[in-house]
Amino acid sequence: MGLDLTSFDSALKTHYTNEVVENMVYKDNPLLALFAKYERFGGKNLPIPILWGNPQGRSASFTQAQARGLVTNSRVSDFTLTRVKDYSIAYLDNETLEASKGDANAFMEAATTEIDGAINSLTRSVAMSIYRDGSGAFAQVKAAPSAAGDMEIELKNHNDIVHIEVGMQIEFWDALTSGTQHVGTTGTLPYTVKTVDRSSGKFTTDEASTSMQITIAANDYIFIKGDRGAKLSGLAAWIPSAAPSSATYFGVDRSVDSDRLGGLRLDGTSMPIEEALIEGMSLGARYGAKVDHAFTSFSKYASLEKALGSKVQYIDLTLNPQVGFRGILLNSPKGVVKVIPDLNCQDDIVWMLQLNTFKLYSLGKAVRVIDTDGLAMLRQASADGVEARYGFYGNVGCKAPGFNVRIGL
Repeated sequence: MGLDLTSFDSALKTHYTNEVVENMVYKDNPLLALFAKYERFGGKNLPIPILWGNPQGRSASFTQAQARGLVTNSRVSDFTLTRVKDYSIAYLDNETLEASKGDANAFMEAATTEIDGAINSLTRSVAMSIYRDGSGAFAQVKAAPSAAGDMEIELKNHNDIVHIEVGMQIEFWDALTSGTQHVGTTGTLPYTVKTVDRSSGKFTTDEASTSMQITIAANDYIFIKGDRGAKLSGLAAWIPSAAPSSATYFGVDRSVDSDRLGGLRLDGTSMPIEEALIEGMSLGARYGAKVDHAFTSFSKYASLEKALGSKVQYIDLTLNPQVGFRGILLNSPKGVVKVIPDLNCQDDIVWMLQLNTFKLYSLGKAVRVIDTDGLAMLRQASADGVEARYGFYGNVGCKAPGFNVRIGL
């Protein structure tokens, strides 16, 4: 009897326990691992109430206090959180699976290579997105590509090359929303990443460059096809770089109190990194926050480590025997702050958080197998193979944006 979906599904269930998958997901993604999780985000939406103002019936004059007490009240709003979706699919050819029948090691290696890769791709997508603004952009172009040879793109921030993979299909736009999509010589869309030079922050696509026929320009935003405007609302959405406008965010006008409803901002571009962090801790404390974690890129973490020199104090955070992270301890006005490097963090931002104000809300596990029919594998309808489907349904929520600080570097 040949390999069938039932027997193959049983093998996968034995190998991919929830604990194994969670360790894979959280191992190298500190913020994703440390975020509190709520895995029952069903229904149409989820309200997150926030008390952001007190009644103003107070005065040294009883008459004035009474008059204001009659017309003012506690200020309560609720962010009405909705879900977004993200997917990763692994395809396994039946001939390859059949050819390995009878050799358990080869069989499991063939399957797990593709499935591990699918899980890791979706994990990286979610882990990166919780730092970003929901637009789907993950990098920017440094300059217009050369007018000869393969279309080579250099990233504005070379560290963003960690998000580029060979085979990705990408698009270029001149704005995060609306705007114009920029194209190369032939206008064939999307472009597929052909080669990656990680040391120089460059990659090439399957598009050839020809003089005067390239519209891709400096500062263009780069998106994976299908992501634009469809990703979860992460830290950069909850704490934007500028004070929020009157446009509603999950149903709330944040402009009425932009700090309490839209987070705190600090321009640290002219400061040494250790000074910027001290100022950020002070800013948070001044507005009532008890920041306890700060997340940085590895390059900024190294800068802090070198700046502190012999004064550096390390801490090891262990979630379980397979998942743990090393950080640096800083003293703040309200306790200690753990500074943790994360490859998903933007290189020009330090996120100083009161971590218990954030939560990752999802429908089931954050990264989950789509198996509503009870099978982890599905027979493909128009090809000789099977596929494993992984998905994410959820979003990031914050119950007190004003207790978190965005430090621009």
